[in-house]
Amino acid sequence: MGLNYYQIKKNILRARKLVIKGTNIAGSGHPGGSFSMAEILGCLFKNHLKFDPTNPMWEDRDRLVLSKGHAAPGLFSNMAVAGYFPDSEIETLRKFGSKLQGHPDLKCPGVEFCGGSLGTGLSYSIGIALAAKINSQNHHVFTIIGDGESDEGQVWEAAMTAAKYKVDNLTAFLDRNFIQQDSYTEKIMPLDEKLEGDDITEMWKDASRWKTGDKWRSFGWNVIEIAGHRVEQIDAAIKKAKATKGVPTMIISRTVKGKSVEHMEDNPQWHGKAPDSDIVPIINHELDSQFMIAPSIIAGDMTNLENEIKRCVSGRSNFIHLDVMDGQFVPNKTFDHTKIKELRPLTIIPFDTHLMINDPVKHVENYIDAGSDIMTVHAEVTDESSFGEIHDMLKQNQVSVGLAINPDTELPEWSYKFLDSLDQLIVMSVVPGKSGQKYIEETHAKMARLNSILKQHNFSGYVEADGGINLENIGSVFADGARVFVGGGAIIGQHDVKTAIKDFRDEVLKSRRHCLLDKANDLGGVDLVNKWIGLHVIGEKQEQLKKIAQEIGYL
Repeated sequence: MGLNYYQIKKNILRARKLVIKGTNIAGSGHPGGSFSMAEILGCLFKNHLKFDPTNPMWEDRDRLVLSKGHAAPGLFSNMAVAGYFPDSEIETLRKFGSKLQGHPDLKCPGVEFCGGSLGTGLSYSIGIALAAKINSQNHHVFTIIGDGESDEGQVWEAAMTAAKYKVDNLTAFLDRNFIQQDSYTEKIMPLDEKLEGDDITEMWKDASRWKTGDKWRSFGWNVIEIAGHRVEQIDAAIKKAKATKGVPTMIISRTVKGKSVEHMEDNPQWHGKAPDSDIVPIINHELDSQFMIAPSIIAGDMTNLENEIKRCVSGRSNFIHLDVMDGQFVPNKTFDHTKIKELRPLTIIPFDTHLMINDPVKHVENYIDAGSDIMTVHAEVTDESSFGEIHDMLKQNQVSVGLAINPDTELPEWSYKFLDSLDQLIVMSVVPGKSGQKYIEETHAKMARLNSILKQHNFSGYVEADGGINLENIGSVFADGARVFVGGGAIIGQHDVKTAIKDFRDEVLKSRRHCLLDKANDLGGVDLVNKWIGLHVIGEKQEQLKKIAQEIGYL
């Protein structure tokens, strides 16, 4: 079974947009803490929680306790995505008589805990977990606590209690975003080490400063430490936690407050603050502009692909792109499912398998079994019937579904019926099967045509650009609409993969900032451009935006 990666990503995006909508209409709320736990909730609701939105009090349901209750918009948005109530109900957030209050309330069916006073959720969760054990019930209890609320002594009393009574049916997440209401956690009551200055990234960069895990281990907990915005790490940690017997598990998730909106990220101002209405469309555009980097390992040492995988891991790639060539559909031959199966144990990073082979419908099952998380087949060797079979097989196995088109291929009309459920569209910008080719410039015009078709048919997936992508063109390819970028020689062909990926990200970030400034100018001219720039108060973002705006001619 695959990770269901793209479906989780789509749900997370939808939930984040609902948080922005709800807090904006309410004029208050907490987007920062809702966004720091967005991936945790997205992964829980899609892959792990047992629940029935039509029967919220189902006895065998898993229990989800949001102890950091001020982040209620994040919980409510995910409940809407999961089907507990329509998306439109988020518009009633914090209104009198609404079941969606500023903190979770039992008046909302599906909410397990009234998260008002901070520090109490873990104690409550232990009670639920103990009751389940006493009653021989098999449900699991998941709890999300904040690092700010960890200042409360009750959290640590609960920590001792859970270990004493061996509540192994309890998994807690610490949303370790380093910010609480008044300031940075390490300035108020350090869980790791005291922070000097305001550069919160220092707490991320230096693992020797991470002391929180040792605290929880000393209280007798099984501790797993992860990057809390990496879906695959969250998923793997939950699986490990549920398999651990005899002790409760704490998953320390290093996160970013306000993640995915630059001016909110690592900014204490956005602990509890609603976005203005004129800013909301720009924020939504930014949320739609999240991107991923997928190195293609065949551009490296084909005799030692294991090492190329390790280089991708150390380089912090989002995906690992696996080009499968059969020597028939394309002239070259690479590897097949047997090699992918050998490589799979080396990492949990999603495998983005690109099948450049004839008759893919005959082979898809092998690549599912090998451990692919995303699988893409070519339009040139499928038709409506065979792609429909592939589509259904992948969805049933929680593998994300992709369709690829060559440079001289337009999107076939038979594919339109699949676009609303398609997860990925690969637009080839070189002739597949030949290395070292330059990006085909006509692809820019092709992307413009595709964008119209995709919008018309409610495509909510990701466009992946594959072929000849480098630092010189990646910004313009992003502006065309691509959100996943395959890098062969420009990444794997480099000595330092980590730096190459960082350089890719920096170039896309520049292009994204340019696009967002364009959006601000279109909506409100120079005044809105200046307002947008003025929101970016952390680090050097404001100066970087000013420079781009000056180059465009807005300032």
